[in-house]
Amino acid sequence: MDIKALDATFAVSPQIRPDDVAEIAAQGYKAIICNRPDDEEQGQPDAASIRAAAEEAGLAFAYVPAVSGALTGENAAAMKRALADLPSPVFAYCRSGARSTRLYEMASEELARPENGTPHDIVIVGGGSAGIATASSLLRRNPDLDIAIIEPSEVHYYQPGWTMVGAGVFDKEFTRRPEARVMPDKVTWIRASASGFAPDDNAVILCDGQEVRYRVLIACPGIQLDWEAIPGLPETIGRNGVTSNYGYDLAPYTNRLVKEFKGGRALFTQPPMPIKCAGAPQKAMYLSCYRWEKAGVLQDTDVQFHNAGAVLFGVAAYVPALMEYVERYGAHLNLESKLVAIDGERKVATFEQKGGDNTVRVEEPFDMIHVVPPQVAPDFVRSSPLAAASGFIEVDEATLRHPRYPNVFALGDACSASNAKTAAAVRKQAPVVAVNALAALEGKEPVADYDGYGSCPLTVEAGKIVLAEFGYGGKLLPSFPNWLIDGTRPSRLSWLLKDTILPPVYWHGMLKGREWLVAPHMIGA
Repeated sequence: MDIKALDATFAVSPQIRPDDVAEIAAQGYKAIICNRPDDEEQGQPDAASIRAAAEEAGLAFAYVPAVSGALTGENAAAMKRALADLPSPVFAYCRSGARSTRLYEMASEELARPENGTPHDIVIVGGGSAGIATASSLLRRNPDLDIAIIEPSEVHYYQPGWTMVGAGVFDKEFTRRPEARVMPDKVTWIRASASGFAPDDNAVILCDGQEVRYRVLIACPGIQLDWEAIPGLPETIGRNGVTSNYGYDLAPYTNRLVKEFKGGRALFTQPPMPIKCAGAPQKAMYLSCYRWEKAGVLQDTDVQFHNAGAVLFGVAAYVPALMEYVERYGAHLNLESKLVAIDGERKVATFEQKGGDNTVRVEEPFDMIHVVPPQVAPDFVRSSPLAAASGFIEVDEATLRHPRYPNVFALGDACSASNAKTAAAVRKQAPVVAVNALAALEGKEPVADYDGYGSCPLTVEAGKIVLAEFGYGGKLLPSFPNWLIDGTRPSRLSWLLKDTILPPVYWHGMLKGREWLVAPHMIGA
């Protein structure tokens, strides 16, 4: 038997047979759990035969079947009950052992939650960059805090790197790590999805109906990519020359399309705001055009940029430098032009374009198209008491505290603040929320404020970047002196920052609570 001990009290293995039970007993196990439904495959020993062998050997037995790939909260609760009832150590099995391992993890999380409604000091909804950075900032200030993070994903992504994947600069594997590797050691990780907020009861509702109570809530569940909002897009994305750098598995397809492109019509789209990383749609265009220029096929390419907005970029100071590249690459700007449908088989995209007081529909053929999907607040956020009229979590723009619930804060892509939705903004917001949340735990008012800082490294060619850094109202907020980096001009040093410096800063700085250049600004200081 291939027995794997997960800890001193629990071990798993692939499917066992009745004659294996004596060996399991000889190794000191007191109970067996079967996590495999009967009749899953032909020739599989049923649970009753294993139970009979277990009882004959003096072992307790529990049947907790769960369907592979579809584990539920009910499965976790059943596993939790079995572990509470059975003598230890426990031996569990399924087809491969993986299901038993995951159920044990889920049940352990259930057991780790405070009993009798005892609240955590802080509950963070979302284990992305905002949630992990804020938790780490909090623990650096008070390592004894009881913090729970609600996050269902097993994988954490460095999403700013996907533009570079699409450009052939990074491999996609460079942008992902197991969630367990970035989760702070001292937090309780609740591997489940939030399905609602009950701020009047100081509780978060999970997808299985259970509640997680808090003294302070920090909500950062991210933004929802609404692929279905464009008819035809879900059916064709990732094939027929239709791609997007907004997906981990799609960005390599962008790289392949651009590399193999020999001329024709290339379309790039940008939906209405808000979206995360507002510069990413045009970054894809610039980097593609640069490669076509080097390959000698740009002169045979009709490049079109369709932007639902009325300007190329929202902060005017950076537009002149960007326009130089638009002209260099011969790209045609179509402002106030929104993608509304796509037919991948015909290779035709449909746009709604404003012309004076009228809106007309225009069909554009393409050989390749880079699509950025519309983006909205997650469904459970939009329907919650925390939502602003926009659907995002309502906050005071400076303190990032909810205006009606003083023990609720939000940051990142899901909050209603008018800053650009970028990882750089999160890096500046996290320390502000951390110190204000600590003040809220003590019944005090917020002590730090956020200036709306966001950064968008606009990759205009391989080796040069226009480093846009700005805050509320488009105010320029450069991190470096003008003699070192003039953010309004393309810079090789800015490329070094994006290509070499920022990834380790993200993994080893921001997610670890190291606040280099982003210490919270204290109110009144």
